[in-house]
Amino acid sequence: MPLSVEDVDLFEGARGRLEAIAYRLLGSASEAEDAVQETFLRWQGADTGRIEVPRAWLTKVLTNVCLNQLTSARARRETYVGHWLPEPLLDGDPMLGPADTAEQRESVSYAVLTLMERLSPNERAVYVLREAFDYPHRDIAEILDLTEAASHQILHRARKHIADGRARTEIDRAAARRIVEEFLQAATSGKTEPLVRLLTSDAIAIGDGGGKVPARAKPFEGARAVATFMRGLFKPGAAKRALVGGSAGIHLATANGGPAVVAVVDGRVVGVLCPEVTADGIAAFRSQVNPDKLTRATDAWAAAEHGEPLFHAF
Repeated sequence: MPLSVEDVDLFEGARGRLEAIAYRLLGSASEAEDAVQETFLRWQGADTGRIEVPRAWLTKVLTNVCLNQLTSARARRETYVGHWLPEPLLDGDPMLGPADTAEQRESVSYAVLTLMERLSPNERAVYVLREAFDYPHRDIAEILDLTEAASHQILHRARKHIADGRARTEIDRAAARRIVEEFLQAATSGKTEPLVRLLTSDAIAIGDGGGKVPARAKPFEGARAVATFMRGLFKPGAAKRALVGGSAGIHLATANGGPAVVAVVDGRVVGVLCPEVTADGIAAFRSQVNPDKLTRATDAWAAAEHGEPLFHAF
């Protein structure tokens, strides 16, 4: 039977939270939208009058849809061309969800989304539901068909995996932005040494082109190798302009709560570079250049004012 207006309104009221959960679980906005749509179809087919707590029911269905997607996604990513990175979301995107606490902000940072790829599906689900949405372990146990004790144990393991991958302490957003501004100045200076000084000794740089845009899957490792790569990345060249369809305007913006370098050609986002800025320097550069993972960023970019680019590259 068709849903009542009240049932539709109830689902739409929950959509934002569901999308934010799904994005953190999957690392992909398009896959998150698909998961929420599947949840709606199941809501549509349910006897909603018998569902005592609709919010809990929707969260449980969505989480299990995402867990199924994560299982199949792992198989797909084994054949993915190059290195798989999450889809970046620009500042203001509602899919980023709540950002009131340090845990909520961290759970959607690009570095942590990347690290969450190391977690098992259950570890990822417990971590997201607890850290980002403050679900009590009693509810998480119900959602995942676990005991409360198991939920506690899984969270402990997930936190340890994330912490092990983030041995350094990150700094506040304003300080991180200043360092990224310094990086952009150094990257266009034509000199390697100023870049080396901004990096940690074990810095890495990696990109995701999805087989559609050239991107080195094997990371550049070490400050000098990364600095040399970054200096060359912003060096103009006819081949680069042909690849992206013109000279890219370079903007300093915010993605996933942290400073990001956004390359734009004729209103189209062609690359998002997310530096991981720590108290010791920039520890990583993760660049998303797969066009399939930049359509939402392009739409968000078109809907906001950004001013003139800092400079043009390529």
